[in-house]
Amino acid sequence: MTSMTANPYTKGLHRLTDHCHAWLVPDGTWGWSNAGLVTGSGESLLVDTLFDVALTREMLDGMSSVTQEHPIRTVVNSHANGDHWFGNELLAGCEIIASQATADEMATNGPDLIRGLLGMDGPTGEFARHIFGPFDFSEIKPTVATRTFVDELTVSVGGTEARIINLGPAHTEGDSVVFVPSDGVLYTGDLLFIGGTPISWTGPISNWVAACDRMIALNPELVVPGHGPVVDAAGILQVRDYLTWVQGEATERHEKGMSPEEAMRDINLGRFAELDERGRIAQNVLAVYYELDPTLERVDTLEVFRRMADLEGFSQ
Repeated sequence: MTSMTANPYTKGLHRLTDHCHAWLVPDGTWGWSNAGLVTGSGESLLVDTLFDVALTREMLDGMSSVTQEHPIRTVVNSHANGDHWFGNELLAGCEIIASQATADEMATNGPDLIRGLLGMDGPTGEFARHIFGPFDFSEIKPTVATRTFVDELTVSVGGTEARIINLGPAHTEGDSVVFVPSDGVLYTGDLLFIGGTPISWTGPISNWVAACDRMIALNPELVVPGHGPVVDAAGILQVRDYLTWVQGEATERHEKGMSPEEAMRDINLGRFAELDERGRIAQNVLAVYYELDPTLERVDTLEVFRRMADLEGFSQ
């Protein structure tokens, strides 16, 4: 899927409006995430850092033409996946804002989990090295939020209003978006994957669908996803469409008595087969099953990666 706006999907800083920029990192697959910059009089707010220190330093250098006059004073981490906060240490002098749910999850979502995956033998380790190999997790100093909120927080960025709204749990325990009403720009974090398969680590998926509806209700003109090109509000509908589809497909198989693993293999991706990361259906089916049956035993992350690796051709 391609951008529905005039903004090309090329690496680097893109000026969207008077007060809003996007830092885009193609190709948007595992770990290659976007960030945002909101400016006001004499300061700016950064939406997310990147997956490692080198990538984040490159981004900060690339933003310097703007941040020399509008230094970054505030960072918002949209959620607790490392590709949106592992670079925080370079901005340790700033106020770092996250929802309380995200702050809590950061404590258990540091680089050790990924290092463990990278060190595994067999297909799971091979898959992990395939998707995470380009990044350097060796010396990351986890730098967590210094200010938290529960549902919504409005901040002034040198006179530019930014609304930070927690719409999770959905993709993770806490999923915050940043909306700049004056410019009609919405930064969504990983509530939106454009061109890639959404993944519901936490769910429920029904809440993610509701989050899409709330984002649409903001009536944004430009939408910066966590991964993929800048789009307009139609991009939100694309993601919502996938979520309702996987909800229906998994529910049908749950009612037939299939296990989650049987269901993930039985579902025909159809028009969604063109999306990257097709193996994420493994976790998305689980998210639907957990919602349908809260007593279902949770599958650990290593097993989820094994199933995704298998679906994407990394098998014994």
